[in-house]
Amino acid sequence: MNKVYKWGIIGCGNVTELKSGPAYQKVEGFKLHAVMRRDIEKAQDYALRHGVPKFYSDADDIINDSEIDAIYIATPPDSHGYYALKVAAAGKICCIEKPMAPTYEECVVINKAFNIKNIPLFVSYYRRSLPRFKQIKLWIEENRIGVIRHINWHLSKPVNLIDISKEYNWRTNIDIAYGGYFDDLASHGIDLFIYLLGDIDKATGVSTNQQGLYTAIDSVAGSWIHESGVTGSGSWNFGTAEREDMVHIYGDKGKIMFSVFGETPIMLKNQLRKESITIKNPENVQFFHVQNIKSHLLEKSEHPSPGSTAAHTTWVLENILKKTTKNI
Repeated sequence: MNKVYKWGIIGCGNVTELKSGPAYQKVEGFKLHAVMRRDIEKAQDYALRHGVPKFYSDADDIINDSEIDAIYIATPPDSHGYYALKVAAAGKICCIEKPMAPTYEECVVINKAFNIKNIPLFVSYYRRSLPRFKQIKLWIEENRIGVIRHINWHLSKPVNLIDISKEYNWRTNIDIAYGGYFDDLASHGIDLFIYLLGDIDKATGVSTNQQGLYTAIDSVAGSWIHESGVTGSGSWNFGTAEREDMVHIYGDKGKIMFSVFGETPIMLKNQLRKESITIKNPENVQFFHVQNIKSHLLEKSEHPSPGSTAAHTTWVLENILKKTTKNI
C-alpha cells in the first residue's frame, strides 16, 4: 500500500497538458517521473513546466528506464499498438489513449500480449469514471425510467478552422484515423453507452466524406442493438452550422437526457417528477480515471475501462464504419 508507481508518458502533447498529465501527479501513490516526445526541446519544455524529473526523445529509452513502473501512451492511434507491444515486452503496466487502436484485430493482439504476462492494461475512456455519468448509471440501476427501450445520440459541429486552412491534422488523415472526428469523438460516447447499457451484439451504419476538406470520413449514421435488447442509433456530422450534442435514453416510464462532452445538467423525466442535476468535471478530466487505476493496482478493485472493453468499443466503431464484421 506504500508503493509509489512511477509513470512515464510517451507523447506529451496537448492532451496531456491539462486533461491527463497532471492527474498522474495528483493521485496519491503515483508520480509522473518521465516524459517522451520525438522533439527533445518540446519534451524538455514539458518536463520543466510540469516538474517532471526526466525527459526523452526515444520511446525505447523511457520504456526501458529501470525507474519507470508504468507507461501512458498518448500518441496518435496508429502508433498505439507499436508502443503497447514494447511496453508489454518490458513487463510494465500500461494505459493507452483512446481509441485503443485503429482496428479491432490490433486491439486483440495488444490485449493478448498483456494477458500472457498478466500485466494490467487500461484505456483512457475516462467517462466511465466521471461522477456525472456514474449518476446516470445509478438512475438506470434504480429503474428510474423503467425498462430501457432505446438510446439515441446526435453530435454535430462546425468545421474546424485547421481543416479549412489545409494545415496538417492527423485526426482527419485517413491513414491514421479512418473515421476522422468520429473515431476521436464518437468513440467516447459509444464506449459510455456500453458502460451504461451493456455490450453491443450487432452494429451497422453508413458513412461518407461530404465536404472534401480532408481524406477521412466526416459524416456517419449508425444503429446497433445491445445484448440486453436495447436498440441504439446515432448521427455524427462535422460540418454543420451549429454544435449539438444530446443523448436521449428512453424507458417505458421516462427518459434521461444529457450531453457527452458538455457540462450541461443531466436531466431525468418520469411519471412522477422532473430532475436536473449539474455535476462538474474535475480540472483534470482524467483524474478519476487515473485514481481508479491506482485503486485497481493498490486496492484490487476492478477498473471500469480495461483493454477488453476498449477492444469491444473499437469493434462497434468498425462495424458502424463498415470496416469489418468480425467479432472475437
